[in-house]
Amino acid sequence: MRLLLDTHILLAMIESRAETFATGIQNLIKDATAEHHVSVVSLWEIAIKWRLGKIRITPSLNTLPELIDGMGIELIPIAANHALATVEPEPLTRDPFDRLLLAQCQIEDLRLVTIDRALVGHPLAAKVT
Repeated sequence: MRLLLDTHILLAMIESRAETFATGIQNLIKDATAEHHVSVVSLWEIAIKWRLGKIRITPSLNTLPELIDGMGIELIPIAANHALATVEPEPLTRDPFDRLLLAQCQIEDLRLVTIDRALVGHPLAAKVT
């Protein structure tokens, strides 16, 4: 399975808080047979929120790509086709970061690992068992 980790999932992993998630989400995160990916969209969102003082993280922003790579997670760049995609079906959220993550899932054949209520029911979200 090819998984894209939502920003809040990545933040929890960085801060060693992934054990606070429900068992199904923890299983997806720990699944050694799955390909885990993080989008540059999430790094952009983290950087914006950090600069606005909305979040604080222990590692510096500049070390995030290396940290993600060290966790065995592939970083997905933002491509023109991601930015221009129309996600089907139309997501409930108007959040541009969430919409871009879903577009990447649709184009790259990924499933979004999230606990965001506006996204968990979307067909592009990973099914939690």
